[in-house]
Amino acid sequence: MSRFGIWLALLALISAPAIPALSAQPAPSGKTQKSAEKATPALSREIHRQILLLPFYSVFDFIDFTLEGKKVILTGQVLRRTLKENAEAAVKSIEGVDSVVNQIEILPTSPSDDDVRTAVYRALYEDSALAHYAVQNVPPLHIIVNNGNVVLVGSVDSLSDKNLAGYRAGSVANVHGVKNNLVVHAKESGAE
Repeated sequence: MSRFGIWLALLALISAPAIPALSAQPAPSGKTQKSAEKATPALSREIHRQILLLPFYSVFDFIDFTLEGKKVILTGQVLRRTLKENAEAAVKSIEGVDSVVNQIEILPTSPSDDDVRTAVYRALYEDSALAHYAVQNVPPLHIIVNNGNVVLVGSVDSLSDKNLAGYRAGSVANVHGVKNNLVVHAKESGAE
């Protein structure tokens, strides 16, 4: 037998088991469902990432979302109309998102609210127990001010941080009321 014949026979032997395997692929079943379930957390992470990357998204804005299948509902409060529009556009551009419902509220322009924002920011982030939250690009503790009323949203590491933030915000002059909606996230070690 010639070298060509040997190579041809060897090639036939090697590829013969692979041909039935390629043509006999199982029909999608549970694997498709599992990959769809995995897509939701991945999609949520990507939406969250896109929100954090928005230009001018700051500690004085808060954008949240709910995911209903492939529909995203944006909620929260922002200082700029362009931030609301940019959030919708960024989320719409994500693969896997079919539609976006934008329910983000634009806070009214108010010099007195701007003064309250600055004072609450200083009261929170200049406190030695809370200062470590300020080192991120967008700190996890957001300050929403509307007509002198302060809402704290986001996340903190402990219940004592949540309570301290509420106390510090309430001690600022010209604050009419404080609603503390901070969520306490337990450390990865499981200790609170």
